[in-house]
Amino acid sequence: MSRRPDWLVAQLPVGMLEDDFFRRFVQIFQDLADTIVEGVDNIPNVVDVSVAPAPFVRYLGSWIGVNVVDAALPVDLQRQIVRGYGRLLPHRGTRRGLCDLLELLSGAPAEVEDPGGIWREGDAPEVEPVVRVRVRSTGWMPPEDFVSLVRDELPAHVGLELVVGDEQVWPPVPAEVPA
Repeated sequence: MSRRPDWLVAQLPVGMLEDDFFRRFVQIFQDLADTIVEGVDNIPNVVDVSVAPAPFVRYLGSWIGVNVVDAALPVDLQRQIVRGYGRLLPHRGTRRGLCDLLELLSGAPAEVEDPGGIWREGDAPEVEPVVRVRVRSTGWMPPEDFVSLVRDELPAHVGLELVVGDEQVWPPVPAEVPA
């Protein structure tokens, strides 16, 4: 927003404008107010993930539950993750939402098999539901963090099978003991 350089001083009554003391006195407050007003004018940019300062992008992400953005990632990728996660919020808790989230974070296609459903009381299957997830890679995330993220997205009573590439990473496959 554009303001006159003397925006506050110019508001003085005519009699005070002619007095050098009043002009200099009010100029002190104008100088202080300029920094505050510039900050207020910048608020729309600070909360816009496309132009916000990099540390603030991660902070904005925390507002919507994105706590996985690594500060070491390129800033453009950080912005992409926070923006993408925000778009996925309406689908959170669904197969589509999980699939889209995993594709966003891994940068590769993901497959999610969800046996979920809605049953009348007493009609639900007796076996614990298991969501099966297959991704090509975990992208920039270490596999342990990726597993943790996927488990956080699922209800507590739902099991998980996660395959990355050709390796089952969750649940861990016990090492075979040599005979």
